[in-house]
Amino acid sequence: MELRPYQWEVIAPALEGRNIIIWLPTGAGKTRAAAYVAKRHLETVNGAKVVVLVNRVHLVTQHREEFSRMLDGRWAITTLSGDMGPRPGFGHLARRNDLLICTAELLQMALTSSEEEEHVELNAFSLLVVDECHHTHKDTVYNVILSRYLEHKLRRTQPLPQVLGLTASPGTGKATKLDGAIDHILQLCANLDTWRIMSPQTYRSQLQEHNHRPCKQYDLCHKRSQDPFGDMLKKLMEQVHDRLDMPELSQDFGTQTYEQQVVELSKTAAEAGLLQRRVYALHLRRYNDALLIHDTVRAVDALATLRDFYLKERATKTQVLYAERWLLALFNDHENELALLATHGPENPKLEVLEQILQKQFGSPGSPRGIIFTRTRQSAHSLLLWLQQQPGLQTVDIRAQLLIGAGNNSQSHHMTQRDQQEVIRKFRDGTLNLLVATSVAEEGLDIPQCNVVVRYGLLTNEISMVQARGRARANESVYSFVATQGSRELRREQTNEALEVLMEQAVAAVQQMDQAEYQAKIRDLQQEAVVGRMVQAAQRERHQQQFLAEHVQLLCINCMVAVGHGSDLRKVEGTHHINVNPNFSIYYNVSDQPVVMDRVFKDWVPGGVINCKNCGEHWGLQMIYKSLKLPVLKVRSMLLQTPKGRIQAKKWSRVPFLVTDFNYGEYCAQNLSDLSLY
Repeated sequence: MELRPYQWEVIAPALEGRNIIIWLPTGAGKTRAAAYVAKRHLETVNGAKVVVLVNRVHLVTQHREEFSRMLDGRWAITTLSGDMGPRPGFGHLARRNDLLICTAELLQMALTSSEEEEHVELNAFSLLVVDECHHTHKDTVYNVILSRYLEHKLRRTQPLPQVLGLTASPGTGKATKLDGAIDHILQLCANLDTWRIMSPQTYRSQLQEHNHRPCKQYDLCHKRSQDPFGDMLKKLMEQVHDRLDMPELSQDFGTQTYEQQVVELSKTAAEAGLLQRRVYALHLRRYNDALLIHDTVRAVDALATLRDFYLKERATKTQVLYAERWLLALFNDHENELALLATHGPENPKLEVLEQILQKQFGSPGSPRGIIFTRTRQSAHSLLLWLQQQPGLQTVDIRAQLLIGAGNNSQSHHMTQRDQQEVIRKFRDGTLNLLVATSVAEEGLDIPQCNVVVRYGLLTNEISMVQARGRARANESVYSFVATQGSRELRREQTNEALEVLMEQAVAAVQQMDQAEYQAKIRDLQQEAVVGRMVQAAQRERHQQQFLAEHVQLLCINCMVAVGHGSDLRKVEGTHHINVNPNFSIYYNVSDQPVVMDRVFKDWVPGGVINCKNCGEHWGLQMIYKSLKLPVLKVRSMLLQTPKGRIQAKKWSRVPFLVTDFNYGEYCAQNLSDLSLY
């Protein structure tokens, strides 16, 4: 576990107790350097206690291995993540152990918890390690935690932990000029209360010897010369446009810009009570999704998503609007023709290029291991299916599996956190040699044998580019960017290369600043951030007090039937919004099959899906809280009828009335009281 000279160089200020950001390329040993800082800290600081924050669940296990090797069994280490199931409280574990490795969300919940067993204060820790610290901005959970730190610092209310940030990609914050990029780096340093951002200077050449960038290649294809399937989808969308009679609506079909337009149209139509228009907008989004899938993978995959959508519509909708009948008929009338075009049309040129890459890399001697990055869970599923079915790849030794995000989204597939861990384990030991992944695998995944990374038609920023490239750890690795010639994706990747250079220039400029000038800027930015947070909190409080909860009606987003009031809502764990009115059950049906969740909760388990009894709209799921069955509502399934008009809120935290926390004892007592009246 010896450190290299460049690692000693970057951690030197941290060993003296200073707050720093370690900026090293992926694969250069940031985690090992941080583990050594933690070890020295535990050895030299009285009552030392370390917490390591990560932003991906699979990194909890990976970091435990690295820190355990460095600490060599001398200190008590524990890990915490959302899939652990029943466990002692966070606060209890913090008091019993010397070092905790956890997801940032769990620390944030512990900081705000009122339960003694769970609660912890920041000053319980003497060292705070923030992995992938470039995420410490705006309203991310990292920045919420560090904002609390800054408030305590400026008020001098309590001793604070030393902060150690780790990143390979500070980014430019969307800046395109050096001044803007410098401001972004300074803001990141201010958010983490950084004395200095550290990268090797004396030992830079030695870092370059140990850290090999993969060979980058642009694998480009021509646009389809003919696209009968895509043309048919666009014709169907044009017919929907004609029904909408909205000439101002763009016809830039098959783009993310168009998707944003129809999402906004759906929202404004709901708020105006225009049910038919909202339905047209929802179906246009599904057609647009199909076009995006068609551009990424195969026409048969795009058609499968449309069929799945219409199958669910027929199965769940109990009250069908005229617009829905017309849209169902439109798809039914053209489904066979679409199927014919999907199976007999030309192959996606991007897939032809991808097949050539895989044949070359996995058909050659050696034991290649690779990752294909794609944008969505749906495209990842479709790519895996293509890999399994493509005749030209059946003779090549490819053992592929998905690695996609945990989460429960009714519109897409997901993996549980345990699924993720198992796939990573198999990839690490060579049972699998190819992952088809979304951005969940971009950061932190450390597989030294990985030597092939393919970024497949992605439109992302410079941080994603740097992180994905860094997954190729082996010598003589290949990093391929697959895109269509002249596409926006290609232009963005080329821009990202320029932004990476700009990022490096901005960090160098900050490192070269006069220390007094730097500290003054950091102080000013921190004061601005704290004042800004206070202003935002006051604005949120005013927003939540616009209306009394009992004066706001809850309407089904699809059929507009009134089903309750804001005063019926309570919060569980500060996030899940339940309706506690016992009469609410007359408005919904519950499926028999429990919802599969990505994590285990302390006090509840998921039950079935709940749907509007009147129209079949998906509302959320049933929560089995201790012995109670309570409906958890998605904010987007409810329209809010306020005294000043209808609102479709994006988040429950942004509704214009106060929602109080759920009190289990009070709820049970109230129900017993109600029963005694009969």
